[in-house]
Amino acid sequence: MTTPIISVSELHALLPRRPLLLDCRFDLFDLDKGQEDYRAGHIPGAHYLHLNDDLSGEIIPGKTGRHPLPDRQAFADRMAALGLTPDRPVVAYDDKGGGIAARAWWLLKWIGHEKVAVLDGGFPAWQTAGLPIVAGQEQATPAPPYPTAFTELLRTCDRAQVERLRSDEAHVLIDSRTSDRYRGENENIDPVAGAIAGAINLPWPDNLENGKFKSREALRERFAGLKKEPQQNVFYCGSGVTACHNILAYYYAFGELPALYPGSWSEYLLGE
Repeated sequence: MTTPIISVSELHALLPRRPLLLDCRFDLFDLDKGQEDYRAGHIPGAHYLHLNDDLSGEIIPGKTGRHPLPDRQAFADRMAALGLTPDRPVVAYDDKGGGIAARAWWLLKWIGHEKVAVLDGGFPAWQTAGLPIVAGQEQATPAPPYPTAFTELLRTCDRAQVERLRSDEAHVLIDSRTSDRYRGENENIDPVAGAIAGAINLPWPDNLENGKFKSREALRERFAGLKKEPQQNVFYCGSGVTACHNILAYYYAFGELPALYPGSWSEYLLGE
């Protein structure tokens, strides 16, 4: 598996190789809905990952944003418990254009797993294709501990670094939220509206057309105005989740990984 985005037909053809399938459906305003939807029907063999419980770490009031990164070793252990091995391909999906699945993709890259992709069009595309769906809960077959020689392939920035980068012309901050939230016109999630001063806005949904990722050529054009060195581009969002969608799209376009500010706006505003 050489692409970070996989089509429904490609996934269907991959199933005989027993990829690890991760169902990442999640509703920010109904925390149980994703798991309930999973139990009602999912791609055969898929295991459910909850954004708050599996794809995020502990929230420390007054210090972290809404979805801090999990402990890296703990996440690697969680994946091994689901059967992850270095050679096993992984496909993550959701029902929101990949906005949550991209976080799982990023975390797997973060622990050094290369064979990981997001299902283009997600669960709705699988349903539309008329492919098999099963209900209930899947039983995992644990694998040995995942190798823990973590690398720093993925650059992350903390709040102090972001503050320094704001005045550094060699870097650019990219707000991945929708434009109304970036402009401070609509904020129904975080307690303060607005954006980090100096950041530009590339809303993550604009990576999509009709629920699927745009072509590589279109995405290259979308990101053409950014810095040439990938890690000079620092993406953030509300809590470090949908920024991963922009990072995934950038990686799909160029084959290189820009940086992430995991704490994002929900952490940044704690220092205001």
